[in-house]
Amino acid sequence: MKRILSLLLIISMVLMTTGCRSNVATSGDSSKYKIGIVTGTVSQGEEEYQAAQQILDEYGSDKIVTATYPDNFSTETEATIAQVVGLASDKDVKAIVFVQAVPGTAAAIDKVRETRPDMLFICGVVAEDPATVASKADICLLVDEISMGRSVIEQAVKQGAKTFVHISFARHLSYATIAARRELFVKNCEELGIEYVEATAPDPTGDAGVSGAQQWIIENIPEYVKQYGKDTAFFSTNCSMQEPLIRTIAQENAIFPQQCCPSPYHGYPAAMGIDVAGHEGDVDYMLNSITSKVAEYGNTGRMSTWNVAVNMLMVKSSVKYAIEYCEGRTNGTVDEEVLFKIFNEEAGGQEVKVSNYVDETKGTLDNFYLLLCP
Repeated sequence: MKRILSLLLIISMVLMTTGCRSNVATSGDSSKYKIGIVTGTVSQGEEEYQAAQQILDEYGSDKIVTATYPDNFSTETEATIAQVVGLASDKDVKAIVFVQAVPGTAAAIDKVRETRPDMLFICGVVAEDPATVASKADICLLVDEISMGRSVIEQAVKQGAKTFVHISFARHLSYATIAARRELFVKNCEELGIEYVEATAPDPTGDAGVSGAQQWIIENIPEYVKQYGKDTAFFSTNCSMQEPLIRTIAQENAIFPQQCCPSPYHGYPAAMGIDVAGHEGDVDYMLNSITSKVAEYGNTGRMSTWNVAVNMLMVKSSVKYAIEYCEGRTNGTVDEEVLFKIFNEEAGGQEVKVSNYVDETKGTLDNFYLLLCP
């Protein structure tokens, strides 16, 4: 009887050991993972949305799952949170890329971490308090809006601007980076000898919606040109305003230094009637097409953009980094060597200048990166 019990005990221990090894092998299986991507809809963030769809087409639905936050995200944060939690409910999702990281992002991360503390979160175009999001996400990305406070004004001056009109609204001006950039706009306009003008447009997430904000652009830009002349440069802080802004500026022969999220694909294709089909991701094609269209308006040299699609770069770079992470090719959660290399690859071999965000109270945020492209 004792021999039988001993034998049963040995068998039981073998089975338990085999089971543990099986679990280890499963958790270490680098091929078994998915990456979630959260973006805006076409109306609020077409560039990020299209980037997510391109990645989905490239890797397939067995590796990539996508979701969109609502257009009125500022008042529908619960819907945003629900979308993120929905992605995380799939146990195979090991990383979530969030671009743009709109209000509700921090709360969504908190909710997911309650059940999935090991989830990798990469947040681009952070719209909430930088220090707060940096304390919750693993990696944060943002256009170097602070440096743009100088570079945009310098570009406007090169294009012949005598006046600079800054178009925004209260919600955006409450964002730390946008507010800091605005202060630099004011300062650098004064230093470089051009007049600064503050313009308040309707918030696209408010009662007037996106269409109301776009209509404001169409009606008011010509009035500003009449008042200040054609050597007036315009800059809007909102993505959904870029298309009517670009088109109206071209029609008025005014000046356009760059978009809020500078990219050849942001606003220009729809504004200029450029057919993108078959040329997705072909930056040279897009830049050449923009140059030709601007010339047709007789506005050559007065409209520009970055030669890198920065929001697409954030989405694609984040997904590729997440793949490297999930497959065990990064040194920890944040591997700058791997991340920065991917940035440069996605920028077509051009150097993307990267710096850390410095918070007034928290100091340097080691996992919050600011990107500046050519």
